Order: sequence, then structure tokens, then C-alpha cells
Amino acid sequence: MQRVEPPRGDAVFVSHYNYAEEVIKSLKRPLKVKVHDVTLRDGEQQAGVAFRKEEKIHIARALDEAGVDRIEAGFPAVSDKDFEAIKEIAGLGLSAKVFSFARCMKKDVDLALSLDVEGVVMEIPSSDHLLKYAYRWDEEKSISLATEATQYAHDHGLYVSFFTIDSTRADFQTAWRLISSVAEGGHMDSLVLVDTFGVCSPHAISHFVEKVKTRLDKPLEIHVHNDFGLGVANTVAAVLAGAETIHVSVNGIGERTGNASLEQSVMALTHLYGVKTNIRIEKLKKLSKTVEELSRVKLPPQAPIVGDRIFDIESGIIAGWWNNIEDQNMPAEIFPFSPKVVGHNGIRVVVGKKSGRDSLVYLSRKLGLNIAEEEIDGLLRLVKETAMMFKRDLSLEEFMEILTNFRMQRQIR
Repeated sequence: MQRVEPPRGDAVFVSHYNYAEEVIKSLKRPLKVKVHDVTLRDGEQQAGVAFRKEEKIHIARALDEAGVDRIEAGFPAVSDKDFEAIKEIAGLGLSAKVFSFARCMKKDVDLALSLDVEGVVMEIPSSDHLLKYAYRWDEEKSISLATEATQYAHDHGLYVSFFTIDSTRADFQTAWRLISSVAEGGHMDSLVLVDTFGVCSPHAISHFVEKVKTRLDKPLEIHVHNDFGLGVANTVAAVLAGAETIHVSVNGIGERTGNASLEQSVMALTHLYGVKTNIRIEKLKKLSKTVEELSRVKLPPQAPIVGDRIFDIESGIIAGWWNNIEDQNMPAEIFPFSPKVVGHNGIRVVVGKKSGRDSLVYLSRKLGLNIAEEEIDGLLRLVKETAMMFKRDLSLEEFMEILTNFRMQRQIR
């Protein structure tokens, strides 16, 4: 059987099994998906995050520069400053379409209309238990509000993304009565399936998307949270089952454990499944850093795609590999993608507890230090002892100080 080869070159090298004919045939993958970013609304809902007006505008420009299709610029009912920020973002002339968030209420639609946004994400609870216990509404009230408000938004020229809160925990018939009522008596340009509490598995999300898709002739969008660490997996699974737009946030910030990460979702879809987006992936590191600084939510150094230290090498074995292939310009031989793909600075060999002889050989060559063969073992022992004392790897300055002191001691002896 003929095998479809994955994209491979100097920049990216992933598993050929992703592109095996048996795998490709089993997927319903679209050729392309749209990226709807929620950093400025759901991302800001993370406890402790507060974006000022000028910061929201700065992030919106960065999102647009990175190629995001739609920017959910905020919820104007939150504050006057949010209202002003959304209005200014909508007036920037960005390539991205600017949406605001709204409850299924006419007054929220009127706010959106005064902002000159192109669309609204209109939310309503879809699960019977959330209606009963959190909202204290009956089902009829949610249907009535949703049909009236969505039609009102449509009549006034807004694109309507109908957002069904808690739809993955809702009894399907309850959720379907709401969805079908809005489709028939109100209006939706697209339907957002929402895993509000991050409680679906990838297999379940696929089943759910397919089940809705067979009953509704509208574009489907997917919005998931990360409570079980499956936000990106569920986003990808939904796309492979037929979702056409993904709701994501930069660095995965958001309510509780956050939303599906923009950078991880896009890279997985692009390079593991061959699904295209309009995202300029070489801008991902810069975009991530912008949001990290303005949100004050520090990413772990090993965060996939954009972590500050994912291209640092401390292990002596890996340093040896890199020593052998660096001059051949083959970073993807020992990394799944090269730093330049997502806008990282480059690959760095550092010294610490896990360093080996090859680490020092590499630094000797790279920095022109001329470390002699008979110096390596003793120097390496001091490096490891110092790193253990500090419980971290060493800076270049610290390493040079160790080297200087080591050579002085050898001369004295």
C-alpha cells in the first residue's frame, strides 16, 4: 500500500504515521479552518488577569499581525473601558473580523451595534441542570430569549455565532430543542458547541460534533476548556469531525484552567494533520510573549511551541547530537520543528548537572575556549557540583568563572 509522506525538510520533521493512508482515510479533516481568538474576553476571565484598554488594542494588533481570522474583542457590558476598547479595535481597520460577546438580550445586541463590530458571539445556557440551579430559569425562557435576541441581531446586520453554554453536559434533547428553535425561529450563522467545564474526551467530542452535524446545516465552531488537560486534543478532534472554526486563546489563558491554546492547536492541526489556517506561525513566539507580559501569567519554560527553554539543551547526549549536526543545518533531526518556524531565537547548549563531555567539547568549539582533553573530566565534575549546589543550570559567565578558577588551581598544583 502506498504511504503518504509527511512534510519534511530542514524546518519540520514529524511522524510518517500521521500521514499513512489508513490514517488519512479514517479522518474527515477539512482542508482549512478559521481561528477565532478569545484572549481578550475568555482569556481575560482567568482570575487575576486584567487588560487595560491600550493593552487590549496592542494585543488585537498582534493577533491581526499573526493572521487570526476573528478577534473576540471583549464583553462590552463589563465596563466602560471595555466598551471603548472594543469600539477602538473595531475601528482599526484590521484584516481580522472583530466580534463582541453578548448575552441573548436585546440590550447586549444594541451595545454591539453601537460598537460597529461585524459579529456577536451570543451565549445562552443549554443544559437543563445549569438552567435550573445556576440561572433558575425554565427551558422556555432560554428558548424565548435566544430566538428573539438572535433574530434581532441578524435583522440589524450582525453575524451571529450562537454559543451554547455547557452543551457537552446537556441532555442532548434539551440542547437540541434550544438549537433547533433558534435555527428555525431565531437566527444563527454558525453554532458554537461549548465544553464549558472541559469535561469531554476527544472521542466524545468527535461523537458530539458528528451527531449535531447530521441534524444541522450550519457551520460548526468548537470552544473548549482545559480542565482535564485535553483542550487542544478536543479542539483537534472536533475539527476532524467537522468543526470549521476553532475558539482558542494565546498561551491557553482563560477561566479556571484556561482555553485551548492557539499556538498548540494551530501547530498540531498544521503539521500533524495537514489542516491549514491563516496563522503566520513564525509570529507565534512574539504573540505569546506579548500576551505573557501583558497578562502577567508566566508560561512554564517547557510550554509546547512557545516556551522560553524548549530549544535549550543540557543533556550531554543531546549536546553530542547537536555538535554533529549543527553545521549541516538539520535542527529538525533532533527537534520536531526548528526554532525559526515559530519565531524562537535559536538552539542553545547550556551546562548543568546533566552535562557530559560532549557539552564541553561543543562549548570549546563554539566559543573558541580551547579546552584540552585532559581538562574535560575535572572541569565537568566542577560544573556538575556547582549546578547541584545552585539547583539549576549555569550561566555562561558562571561557567567561564569555573573554567578560570579550575585552570588557576591546576597551575598552582
